[in-house]
Amino acid sequence: MFKRILIANRGEIACRIARTTRHLGIETVAVYSEADRGALHVEMADEAVPLGPPAASESYLAIDRIVAAARATGSEAIHPGYGFLAENPDFAEACERAGLVFIGPPATAIRAMGDKSAAKALMERTGVPLVPGYHGAEQSPARLADEARRIGYPVLIKPSAGGGGKGMRVVAAPERFATELATAQREARSAFGDDRVLIEKYLTKPRHIEVQVFADRHGNIVHLFERDCSIQRRMQKVIEEAPAIGLDDARRREMGDTGIAAARAVGYVGAGTVEFIVEGDAFFFMEMNTRLQVEHPVTEMITGLDLVEWQLRVAAGEPLPLHQEAILRRGHAVEARLYAEDPRHNFLPATGFLTTLRPPAEVAGVRVDTGVREGDRITIHYDPLIAKLIVWGEDRETAVRRLAAALTEYRVAGLVTNREFLARLASHPAFERGAIDTGFIDRFHEDLIPREAPAPLAALAAASLARVLAQQIEAAHAQGGDPWSPWRRRDGWRLNGATYQDLRWRDGEKERHLRLHYRRDGYRIEADGRDVAAQVRRVGDHLVVGLDGHEIRAAVLSEGHDAVTVQIEGIEHRLRYIDPTTPTLGAEEQSGSLTAPMPGRVVEVKVKQGAKVARGTALLVLEAMKMEHTIAAPADGVVERINYAVGDLVEEGAALIEFAAEEVSDAASD
Repeated sequence: MFKRILIANRGEIACRIARTTRHLGIETVAVYSEADRGALHVEMADEAVPLGPPAASESYLAIDRIVAAARATGSEAIHPGYGFLAENPDFAEACERAGLVFIGPPATAIRAMGDKSAAKALMERTGVPLVPGYHGAEQSPARLADEARRIGYPVLIKPSAGGGGKGMRVVAAPERFATELATAQREARSAFGDDRVLIEKYLTKPRHIEVQVFADRHGNIVHLFERDCSIQRRMQKVIEEAPAIGLDDARRREMGDTGIAAARAVGYVGAGTVEFIVEGDAFFFMEMNTRLQVEHPVTEMITGLDLVEWQLRVAAGEPLPLHQEAILRRGHAVEARLYAEDPRHNFLPATGFLTTLRPPAEVAGVRVDTGVREGDRITIHYDPLIAKLIVWGEDRETAVRRLAAALTEYRVAGLVTNREFLARLASHPAFERGAIDTGFIDRFHEDLIPREAPAPLAALAAASLARVLAQQIEAAHAQGGDPWSPWRRRDGWRLNGATYQDLRWRDGEKERHLRLHYRRDGYRIEADGRDVAAQVRRVGDHLVVGLDGHEIRAAVLSEGHDAVTVQIEGIEHRLRYIDPTTPTLGAEEQSGSLTAPMPGRVVEVKVKQGAKVARGTALLVLEAMKMEHTIAAPADGVVERINYAVGDLVEEGAALIEFAAEEVSDAASD
């Protein structure tokens, strides 16, 4: 076994690998960019080496720097994790040339499966069923459009060189094909350095089921059952579970055997995943990911095995620890990916500080894999994954119930996340009964992402009572030397005057007012035309608020600058305290500018200054976190000024384009 390895990755997966190496007594070397100088994965390692600037191309994708760091630190092997260089055959070969063991498959296998078109051709020769499509070398827009017409709309455009949802586009009609193709090629080039694509028939109600395979250098290949990854947004997985529901034993064996055949066809070694699209009784090969998957923990939970340990043992030349008949599964596991992103704005990635991050307790059946801590910053430079929440139960019903409870207990604030969305999903009746496919989120969009509504009185009361309790603590600390000082009191006492406090909150676009009366037995609250008796007590990290005898549990999480998130029964309400001592600014004049919804890089400007455009016309394309976001005209009007050019980096809120909307006349009809 190795004595020291370098982990060529960051965040959650680097921390995950480090936990196993620590258990095995293997020393680890971390690498980091300037943006990750104080990151958790750096803290967990025995040694850490800086790579360069935040941009991945100058740090985590810099093969020469990573190999040099491994050699300089006496590392014997490199674990690539997933993402970045994990499926780069040039990196695997560079490790071999440097006398380092690449903890992954041979470069030949990565190449064979990394080129999605070539992989499909190989699988077709092997007898593995394929979705109807085009996987050819001819990549002219005209040829690709012809193939799309031949296949029949809707079609799916996919990068040939990578996965993870980057560069994937569903095209419903031929008139959209050229635009979506250009976007897909651009995203593929940015994410994988290769803009080749393939075209497939887009199945309308499929499931995404994948098989975990493992092979050693002695000719042994096994599968570790399957995972269902059908719950997706923007072609990226959100919820994964194992085993897949609704498969009979015969179909499960058939898919497992097909996965093994695919791995054997390319001389595979190590951990890999063979992905299938399933509709009805048919299943079709999609691709093989030649690395450890993000969702590998659900397989670990149902088998009791450590897949990273298996990777290390296989890379060190050992045979697989178990033969197929000895690999058993027990119970059901579900994983939810907690992201910094805004579900209400098409899951737009978010940036900012994690002012609060308190995961649920890791009791039996609950596991949290993360690479960040409270106070860390989620930046534009990398994937906005905060954590993976993995739960296990004796059956699926228990696992899903445990997932919903754990998501309700999760405390996260400081930026927008998908936590509430995940909580709604986990408790949705259709998900509970297992009626899932890749269109689940779109189908139940209104349930999972309801329109924003005013915060209920309970949330307003909890925020106000939390503020009063904080004032009491602050006053006690300020007058600590004199316990009888009247200035220490924050119970509403007045020498002459009413015993109440007025609190104002900004709730979305509205201002909310609450009057809090102090009483000997608690409080009385006037708000929203109601007058209720209130009590409050702190229990752990939440408040128990009583309103006319009805008690609710609420977590009031500070986001800084007088902003709070109030979490009640898994639902979040964001409020901002209006300080009466701060002057109120007048309403801002509309600037007529179209601003950046997040930090990013301009990749395309679609119009010229002075152009007259219709409402909805694409004006500019912004890339952030390897995904593209189109800025469109909000109305018919004129582009007065374009403030940025292709390649420019912009901050959140930057005025990208000055836009003048056309005035709408109210001319009387004849």
